[in-house]
Amino acid sequence: MVVATQSLEELCINSIRFLAIDAVEKANSGHPGLPMGAAPMAFVLWDRFMRFNPKNPKWLNRDRFVLSAGHGCMLQYALMYLTGYDSVPLEEIKQFRQLGSKTPGHPENFLTEGVEVTTGPLGQGIANGVGIAMAEAHLAAMFNKPDCQIIDHYTYVILGDGCNMEGISGEACSLGGHLGLGKLIALYDDNHISIDGHTEIAFTEDVNKRFEAYGWHVQHVENGNSDLEGIAKAIEAAKAVTDKPSLIKVTTTIGYGSPNKANTHGVHGAALGGDEVQATRKELGWEYPEFEVPQDALNHFRKAVERGAQSEKEWNDLFNQYKSKYPEDAALLERMMSGKLPEGWEKALPVYTPESKKDATRNQSGATLNALAEVLPELFGGSADLAPSNKTYLKSSKDFQKGQYDQRNIRFGVREHGMGAICNAIALHGSGLIPYGATFLVFTDYMRNAIRLSALSEAGVIWVMTHDSVALGEDGPTHQPVEHIATLRAIPDLIVYRPADGNETSGAYKVAVEKRHQPTLLALSRQGLPNLEGSSIENAAKGAYILQDSQGTPELILIGTGSETHLCVEAAKQLGNKVRVVSMPSWEMFEEQDEAYRESVLPKAVTNRLAVEAGTSFGWGRYAANSISIDTFGTSAPGGLALEKFGFTVDNVVAKAKALLG
Repeated sequence: MVVATQSLEELCINSIRFLAIDAVEKANSGHPGLPMGAAPMAFVLWDRFMRFNPKNPKWLNRDRFVLSAGHGCMLQYALMYLTGYDSVPLEEIKQFRQLGSKTPGHPENFLTEGVEVTTGPLGQGIANGVGIAMAEAHLAAMFNKPDCQIIDHYTYVILGDGCNMEGISGEACSLGGHLGLGKLIALYDDNHISIDGHTEIAFTEDVNKRFEAYGWHVQHVENGNSDLEGIAKAIEAAKAVTDKPSLIKVTTTIGYGSPNKANTHGVHGAALGGDEVQATRKELGWEYPEFEVPQDALNHFRKAVERGAQSEKEWNDLFNQYKSKYPEDAALLERMMSGKLPEGWEKALPVYTPESKKDATRNQSGATLNALAEVLPELFGGSADLAPSNKTYLKSSKDFQKGQYDQRNIRFGVREHGMGAICNAIALHGSGLIPYGATFLVFTDYMRNAIRLSALSEAGVIWVMTHDSVALGEDGPTHQPVEHIATLRAIPDLIVYRPADGNETSGAYKVAVEKRHQPTLLALSRQGLPNLEGSSIENAAKGAYILQDSQGTPELILIGTGSETHLCVEAAKQLGNKVRVVSMPSWEMFEEQDEAYRESVLPKAVTNRLAVEAGTSFGWGRYAANSISIDTFGTSAPGGLALEKFGFTVDNVVAKAKALLG
């Protein structure tokens, strides 16, 4: 069907479609189907409802948009270009998926200004949406006054069938419903197609009923291809429901307008092909050459610039009133937004001496979190149903719940993966909140993708992982991490800490709090450990340091991490004065030090080295040719006996060292 004349709205919607079609065609790579089908709902949302300023993408009170179905990113790039974002000019649209472009194959917040979060792995985005809405609710409760509602923005998400199939969406959306996040509105692109074909081959559940069971307000727009008023009314109705998040199921045709590929998986993840592009132009009456947008449509879209500037001006005027009436609150919010930490905050970090009581680093972590909570009101987080074991509960606060969003203890429930994506979003909200999420180290397997994305996204999350070795004991191999530290160290830009005592735990938190664009993971012990002579917050921040030195050039270097470091100290006492003990809580921070410092700690000339860590030997070859490690699964036994079984005793360290010394 050839469309002879098009209304302004049709011109705008088709502008989105053909920018996506042309960009994917030029790249010969991408996903044109979703932008073609979801263009009407996206246009209505961006044109009629969203508050944002294209010329200041970081304006605090902007509405947030998350494209959870990140493979359809040309939908977002087209909207950003059309509405006037400087980060996505037309040249970047033409460079879609090319080396060095600002329009990569999935949205990346650290690369393209105006993209809120990095999506791509399906389900992460909707879980991010829950986290952003939680951040908004928390900040509103912290700062809003009856006469000054300075935090008042919505989180809008477009998700697809794949997002709803992924388990993480269920975890996060269940929590979002429990919390009653009324400013979270998700538009579900119900197009019935995934890579394998029609979703009926694997996915036949009633998604609306599922979300109703989660406690969401649910609607269905049956004709998402052309019922713009129906879409608008549904969004209006969703905004009117203030005590529940909303899901709007919008039934669309994937690849709408393509005569031969619409409603097939052939349009999901591949370019249409030259002939089909021309056929689609004819079908939709699009007479413009590739990458050309009708001036009337562009003029209409660009009104977003003026609208956005006016919205921000009105907010700035309100915030100036707020500053005059509530100067202390305003100063706190401005400090948080700037990313600056309060002067002298680090003085709150607990300091230990060898005379301090022997304790588990998970307990010392809990003491540190509670001390930091007194000086860092931006600290906000919780545990995946393990707060008593993780020691992450902030005693100065109550639970973050529906109706008490000002509180700081998040009860994530047994939802590790959802917790991970939520924490990432809180960190990326742009308000300066410092999120932390906690579980047992072994369960990082359940949330690895979210941890990886925190590193990729430059999200300064603090990951608090306890029960870090076979020493957790009787729960046995299913709960005893062995390979986990090595695999986490393999994630680029993730700082991993395995502190040996209280000072190193405080030092790890110092690094974690200061790294606002890089995540830090702490692996903490269940069993009590001595506080070591020579440990300090400053030394721990270097990643590795000489804990006990030899007389003259060492003949052997013992390298310990975490709960095994004290074994190296005790062994050195029996081995004589030619042995150096190095504590190495963080490989990553050690690698950040200059070469001279690294050489001073681990001289290249001293090749006789023995690493001692209750985990796999994998990776230790970069620092030591020999190790006492565990390359099998653990065992069910009391923690001390488990350690003994795998050779983590002073006597075994001494024996291995003597063998190396010959």
